[in-house]
Amino acid sequence: MQTILLTVFFTLLLRSDLQAQAPYYQGKTIRVVVGTSAGGTYDAYARLIGHHWGKHIPGKPEFVVQNMPGAGSLIAANHIYNAVKPDGLTLASINPALYFNQLAGGKEVQFDWAKFTYLGSPDRSDHLLHMRADSPFKTIHDVRRASEPPKCSATATGTTGHYFPRLLEETIGTKFAIVSGYQGAPEMDLALERNEVHCRALTLAAWFTGEIYRKWRDSKFTRVLVQTGSKRDPRLPEVPLLAELMNEYKTPDSARRLASVILASGELGRPYVGPPGLSVEVTKILRDSFAKMMNDGEFLADAKKRNIDIEPTPGEELERSSKEVIQQPPEVIDRVTKLLAK
Repeated sequence: MQTILLTVFFTLLLRSDLQAQAPYYQGKTIRVVVGTSAGGTYDAYARLIGHHWGKHIPGKPEFVVQNMPGAGSLIAANHIYNAVKPDGLTLASINPALYFNQLAGGKEVQFDWAKFTYLGSPDRSDHLLHMRADSPFKTIHDVRRASEPPKCSATATGTTGHYFPRLLEETIGTKFAIVSGYQGAPEMDLALERNEVHCRALTLAAWFTGEIYRKWRDSKFTRVLVQTGSKRDPRLPEVPLLAELMNEYKTPDSARRLASVILASGELGRPYVGPPGLSVEVTKILRDSFAKMMNDGEFLADAKKRNIDIEPTPGEELERSSKEVIQQPPEVIDRVTKLLAK
């Protein structure tokens, strides 16, 4: 009898020890909330990442991608910040420029940008603005001289479609009529094809990733008028930089400082975040596995096959940048507030 009891005891002890050693994510599913509609660039990145991330996490959890579009991913950001447990089972891909809304004191903001748990970004991207080729605006200088501004689409304030045209107004004196309220990229693309709008601003990564944009480039349906960055993209050698245009039009220092704050969002890329309060251990698991995925040959080959650019930023760097960008002097905050209100 004593032998049987000892056997049962050690069996239970061994089972308990094995359970204690089981990876946290074993048998679990991670949900990635994407703050845009299906079919857009954020969605494309998320589905690529959801296909590969799990194999780099101990326990190899399943991944499910869920679209939660609205207000330029503000709805998704508010959701991940307030409505989910900090257990590492619900993450989000959100717009990197949402800190504009917080700087401007937007009542719809229900988060503190610096307190998200930043896990990593798959790309860093500059911006561009493209225009229907059959419009009267052949160059950015034509837009500047126009008596009637072209219409550009946007989902909401704090998104590239809104803030980049407004930034051009502030820095080089162009004028645009922003038509906002679209659900996401597919809806904005359709509006451009229907001639409801003339133009749209987006990231270079999106421009060279989307299949519809490849068709537009091949058919010369639209033309790119301006791009951001420190040097011209080799794929757009004839397109002027905003920095070059600011020199040409002698943009004042105050507007240049505004441009620096606005365009810092490009350094944040497409951040993947968790809610505040995520444990140090789980944060490390997710950051380390995200970094491993970004360097995995199979992942990179799949990204290339899908025509998706990869230029990653680690979570630690995103965290530092996010804390820095939210700390701005009153005069800059005032300029951002006015830009978003236009």
